[in-house]
Amino acid sequence: MFLSVTEDLVRRRAEHNNCEIFSLEEISLHQQEIEKLEYLDKWCRDLKILYLQNNLIPKLENVGKLKKLEYLNVALNNIERIENLEGCEELKKLDLTANFIGELSSIETLKYNIHLKELFLVGNPCTEFEGYRQFVVATLHQLKCLDSKEIERSERIQALQNYPEVKQKIREQEQAYLLKRAREKEEAQRRMQERKEKKQNQMESEHGFDSPDSLQDKENHQAEGDGEKEMWRTVEDDEDDRRFWEELTPYTPESRLETHRYIEEKRRAKDNIRESKKREKCPWRLVTAEGKVLNVNVPKLHFSLKDDEENNQIILDLAVYRHLDTSLLDVDVQPTYVRVLVKGKPFQFVLPEEVKPDSSSAKRSQTTGHLVVSMPKAKEVILAKQKVSTSIKSGQVEKLEVDPSKYSFPDVTKIIQEKERAGQGPVSLQPKRITETKDSYADFENNEDVPPLI
Repeated sequence: MFLSVTEDLVRRRAEHNNCEIFSLEEISLHQQEIEKLEYLDKWCRDLKILYLQNNLIPKLENVGKLKKLEYLNVALNNIERIENLEGCEELKKLDLTANFIGELSSIETLKYNIHLKELFLVGNPCTEFEGYRQFVVATLHQLKCLDSKEIERSERIQALQNYPEVKQKIREQEQAYLLKRAREKEEAQRRMQERKEKKQNQMESEHGFDSPDSLQDKENHQAEGDGEKEMWRTVEDDEDDRRFWEELTPYTPESRLETHRYIEEKRRAKDNIRESKKREKCPWRLVTAEGKVLNVNVPKLHFSLKDDEENNQIILDLAVYRHLDTSLLDVDVQPTYVRVLVKGKPFQFVLPEEVKPDSSSAKRSQTTGHLVVSMPKAKEVILAKQKVSTSIKSGQVEKLEVDPSKYSFPDVTKIIQEKERAGQGPVSLQPKRITETKDSYADFENNEDVPPLI
């Protein structure tokens, strides 16, 4: 099974374009373990820059319809020849670094890419051929830079003069390389077949107990042999792993693909073991067989339990992590115990008194992040308020004191004075009444028969 380019992968890598792929001009699909290049010429017709380095692509295909493509990077892949790029009319830069291109004559297909200015072939087997650079310079007249080195005019003239001889040498070296590659492919096929047969034999040895005696023996000693079998399997895996990495193999597309498959297989095996251990792990014991609720603190959190007699409730303060998302907490209050799941790990505490689950509440502290669970007690207690009484001595009369600020009474002593000043203002409208007391004159005698003087 090979991995190819999927629409989901392209959309995820097109976040800079609002996940729209039809108008995409640049995309990076490097290090995605892609083994087949397809669909991009249908989904992304407007692509100008395409990064595909460090994958497992064995062949250049399905990119010929990208008319606007200007830069193609397929470095660190398993490509063995240059092909199917004639339709990339605007191609200016092609990076084929560290591939397996041995058919150097395949660069002749790049003659149709008239805008191609830069070509990178460093790390390919063809770069070891005698006359490699002269052949490329003489074949691709439009090229300006080869392997990061600018092509001089004099270099091209000299390469064109020696082109027939250089081309003949390249053909001979190419044929020798192709024969070598054929042997390498046969060797890789043989090695893969041996590894497959060995793996099959191991599976048969592990699961091949078909006789009744062996089945009975397996049932009797299954418990004792599980640990030894697991240890033996681990030792054998380590030995196979050491043998695989120490084995001398040529650097070929097959060995590179084999290494990738081996690493992927080991990773899947570890994931399966991890998942099986999670499934086999016994659940936490929260209640005994007799129905007794146990105190459990799997997340190992600090906590405090407070008996609030004044409000007739029990308060649990659980020191959960301050930055823990509240959605990862699950609180369950029962009449006799409280249970809190913190990221799936249970905290359970048996309460000293029975509480009301329906009236209970849970909240997070905004400063510490602690979980505070308030649980009203089921048994209501009425506390009588103490009456404060002061002792009164015999013979004393108890008087009530009135706060003058709360009650206002008219001042009777000032009624007459206010009445006398009633008619006064800025202008005196009434004649002033002059009253003199009897004590004003000592010899004054009031005769009522004498009319008053006006």
